[in-house]
Amino acid sequence: MKYVNAAGLLPRELVQELQEYIQGGYIYVPAIHEQRKCWGESSGYREELIQRNRRIVEAYRNGISMEELADRYHLSIYAIRKIIYQK
Repeated sequence: MKYVNAAGLLPRELVQELQEYIQGGYIYVPAIHEQRKCWGESSGYREELIQRNRRIVEAYRNGISMEELADRYHLSIYAIRKIIYQK
């Protein structure tokens, strides 16, 4: 999240109105619900995990044991089991 100086972004009147409530602090302005992105969408990490999980499931179907997958992906056997059986 990037911080922006309100004085450089908002009309002076709006900055003065905000200063009635908060001065010298940080305020979070949430995104409109319809425009809000899901976790990991901006960074691409969500898609990366989806692809990793697909590789895990495919490897398991090809005979790789859960223990080997846990070692290979640095995950617990419990996490591997969740990935395999969620599909």
